[in-house]
Amino acid sequence: MPINEALFAAMKAASYIKPNAGKSYKLQRVAEELIAKQAPANPKCRVEDAFAPMADGYAVPLRVFTPLVAYGAPLPEALEESSASGTPVASAISAILPAVLPKVLPKIPIKESTSSGNTGSIPDDSGTEIPVITPHGTILFFHGGGWATGGINLYTQACAHMAVRLQRRVISVEYRLAPEYRFPTAVEDCYEGGSVDVDHPQSAAPTAPAGGGDISATIPAPDPDSIVLFGDSAGGNLAAAVSLMARDRGEFMPRTQMLLYPVVGNDYNPETSPFESVRTNGTDYILTAQDMADYIDMYRSSVADLTNPYFAPLTAHDLSNQPRTLVLSAEYCPLRDEDEAYARRLQLVNDNVSCYRIHDGIHGYLLNTSAVGLVATTYRIIEHFLDDTPLEPAPGTGTTANAPEGGDAWQDVLGTD
Repeated sequence: MPINEALFAAMKAASYIKPNAGKSYKLQRVAEELIAKQAPANPKCRVEDAFAPMADGYAVPLRVFTPLVAYGAPLPEALEESSASGTPVASAISAILPAVLPKVLPKIPIKESTSSGNTGSIPDDSGTEIPVITPHGTILFFHGGGWATGGINLYTQACAHMAVRLQRRVISVEYRLAPEYRFPTAVEDCYEGGSVDVDHPQSAAPTAPAGGGDISATIPAPDPDSIVLFGDSAGGNLAAAVSLMARDRGEFMPRTQMLLYPVVGNDYNPETSPFESVRTNGTDYILTAQDMADYIDMYRSSVADLTNPYFAPLTAHDLSNQPRTLVLSAEYCPLRDEDEAYARRLQLVNDNVSCYRIHDGIHGYLLNTSAVGLVATTYRIIEHFLDDTPLEPAPGTGTTANAPEGGDAWQDVLGTD
């Protein structure tokens, strides 16, 4: 969705009046939990909780999203009737799942497959055949929030949409947050989430409803070839770090990674940063350069972390042997230039890198309800990357130099298409 003058003004006001991230992260966490409780449920997706045990005794929470119907297909009548009230997520799930899931889900694990389409059907109480979807693969998702905020609750709606839109199972990882848990805790939690994808995650209580009937199902281990690492912002940082860590440790290796406006650098001082977007986009677009400096300070354990490739992937001396990679930058994001620089460095030693700049994009648009057009453009690019669907230039309606009236909604930064 292009940046119009009213949205522009609102973003500038918010950037000037909101406290710095280092002073407001606790309040932001509270606000995010309140927002998450009001998000509508997605009845087209089954939601379950699981966990990955760590060596230190901590169990990393995982939330698993499995699409129930093909993208664009109408809801089965039972699901549609149960979700018609439009209640907030907690009450909606409580109302829908006990009555509906025993009817629409077989009592067997859903097997992974690279094939598309439905794999069969089961009858509901009226004898109507309801399709059962076979996911194309598994996305291991790491949420954004500067390593200090965000979480699987805030991202539940986005992950459910992701699962249905991309027809893949999504496993969202609830890594431990800074500053209570500093580097490398988050990346180790995410790495464990990646390695547990090869083994079996351990089932936890279903997301909802407590005591409302058994809706749990075995969470099968996916085909390693089908795993996609995906993260936005700090989650993109963690996806890139997990890929580097996996290569170095040799215990598992993801085949694909997708990084949405990721944090890959370490310097957000406008006077010293090598990237112009820190200066041009560092004050007026929600995420500020000062915010990034605060998040870096909350996340790092020492100054030495700043040059650790698992902390700042752009500092890595060796970027070879990395998965097939998609980098998505946002035009009005302070991280734009470092993201595109990371893609170019990856391309020097890997022949499987794509990078697109989303015109009129701001940092964090994945969760921005006013950015429907940006999210739609992003999914079109992701579908092209994952499933080789056609990607034709889409007309934009922006007013910037890079996205003029009638111009494209995105730019192929590396010129690979």
